[in-house]
Amino acid sequence: MEKLKVGVLGATGAVGQKFIRLLDNHPWFTLVAVGASERSAGKSYAEATHWIETSEMPDFVKEMTVKNCTPEAMADVDFVFSGMDAAVAGEIEKDFASNGIPVVTNARVYRRDNHVPLLVPEVNPDHIGQIPFQRFDSNGRGFIITNPNCVCVPLVLSLKPLHDAFGVDKVLVTSMQAVSGAGYPGVPSLDIMGNVVPNIGGEEEKIMWEPLKLLGSVGDNGIVSNASIAIQASAYRVPVVEGHLLSVTVGFKTKNVSAADAISVIQNWVSPIAELNLPSAPKQPLKYFEDPAHPQPRLHVWNERGMQVSVGKMRASGVLDLAFTALGHNTVRGAAGGAVLNAELLVNKGYIKARA
Repeated sequence: MEKLKVGVLGATGAVGQKFIRLLDNHPWFTLVAVGASERSAGKSYAEATHWIETSEMPDFVKEMTVKNCTPEAMADVDFVFSGMDAAVAGEIEKDFASNGIPVVTNARVYRRDNHVPLLVPEVNPDHIGQIPFQRFDSNGRGFIITNPNCVCVPLVLSLKPLHDAFGVDKVLVTSMQAVSGAGYPGVPSLDIMGNVVPNIGGEEEKIMWEPLKLLGSVGDNGIVSNASIAIQASAYRVPVVEGHLLSVTVGFKTKNVSAADAISVIQNWVSPIAELNLPSAPKQPLKYFEDPAHPQPRLHVWNERGMQVSVGKMRASGVLDLAFTALGHNTVRGAAGGAVLNAELLVNKGYIKARA
């Protein structure tokens, strides 16, 4: 296939940089435009960006001129990824979609919109059926797709096979979140070194509602009926660079589910997109570890290029039914990498095409 031309909004920020890294030599997409604030517009990407990725800045992007985040300035793209801050993303993303340019965003602005999919391809690929009901573009060419919160990705991926098998009824989740989740410069060193911060503004509320939409069902009107699950969430910032670790306790509608039952379901679960051969899709999106000391961020967060969710320590709970640990890479699987996979699914299903 001829490569699709891609732009990145918010390209100089932490998530934007991860998009740049993941798009380097992507087999389906070629980066043709980088957009950022007016302060950066007109500069070369290398000049405008404080590069924080662990690999060197790709040569192909260094001399690209940073553009304003407008559809007029980036008119040659087939679609855009957005790594913009939610404070400024809303009107800009709407402007692109209204001008016929699809937007695959990491920002939270449109996650609650009735007709905007909140998408994890292995969990709810059918939710892209919401797209024809969107009204951003009268011609139907432009639309918006959103990523979930970076904690919700490992949470719903670990819950999905259990929910399908036993019916998840209640969830208690404590997230121990890496400092990279706060962007750059992030959490001040004197606040986090040798410390744990027991509050992340707005985080717990997102963790308690987003899984309900992700595990819900799309009706004929293009609106999701949320799953009926009671969720209580706690969010902590911990001195880890990459990887959100979750302690999950779950109750089921099915009675007498054993740890062995749950482990078997996870180990035998088959992703609904397994046969699509999407370039960024992990071969094993969900892996169970028998060692009770696993998973750990330092050891497992980069499994399958950061796209795998790890699960372990499945055991009986004295409060609900079972408890387990889950781990996901927050800036890859929970942000830019998840968005790239979303775009690949949309290409496969014919929603994103080359513009005439």
